Amino acid sequence: MSITTEAELDGMKKVSEAVAYTLKEMRNYAQPGLTTKQLDDFGGKILMDLGAKSAPYETYGFPGFTCISTNKEFCHGIPSDKKILHEGDLINIDVSAELNGFWSDNGASFVLGKDVNNHQKLIDASRHVLRKAIDHITGGVRISDIGFLMETEAKKHGFKVIKNLTGHGVGRSLHEEPSEIANYRDPFNRKRFTKNSVVAIETFIATASTYAETLEDGWTMVGNRGGFMAQHEHTIVVTDGKPVVLTAMNEIW
Repeated sequence: MSITTEAELDGMKKVSEAVAYTLKEMRNYAQPGLTTKQLDDFGGKILMDLGAKSAPYETYGFPGFTCISTNKEFCHGIPSDKKILHEGDLINIDVSAELNGFWSDNGASFVLGKDVNNHQKLIDASRHVLRKAIDHITGGVRISDIGFLMETEAKKHGFKVIKNLTGHGVGRSLHEEPSEIANYRDPFNRKRFTKNSVVAIETFIATASTYAETLEDGWTMVGNRGGFMAQHEHTIVVTDGKPVVLTAMNEIW
């Protein structure tokens, strides 16, 4: 969407704070021995208490309030009472929601407890790439140029990017135009970021794979060549200068 009034900006701020707060609290709540279903229920209650509705459930009928992926699962992991968290797990939580007609999206990968499996370098690279990308987004900048920046920075850290997962516009629905904000330079994408537009910028930084494939459950995605992936995401408003990071409350930086 494009922000045209103070009321629209206020609406986007409120829903963005809701998803950001939920993500932060879920990260803090996660601990070894907890199931991903328990973690999801915890996040779902926060959203409901704030008057927000789960975006993946509302939009796609996703079987959970949030997407929780662990270890070699890249994204869209289904919360389960059979999946137990362990020390050193690589966890990704993606929280998106609707509140009063406005939609926002954010996500983060993190290591649970001690980094016994050496995932922190991947996570740090993902956070770095997201920050650098957002710092370079202004009205008029080519979307493909930001994609090139993201892939270049990932390679500097020794990682790859997933090419069939992208950021996207957001605001009046979960996915809007621009529909694809890729982590690499797409020569066919000639679109530019526009001032006052709301977009969800996401990293998809991987150790071995370049594409994500869907498992038989119809939701969970893994790498075409295995390995691990880290994702970090902010919803922002594009300006003539530095973007407004609406989901800054998640404290992923």
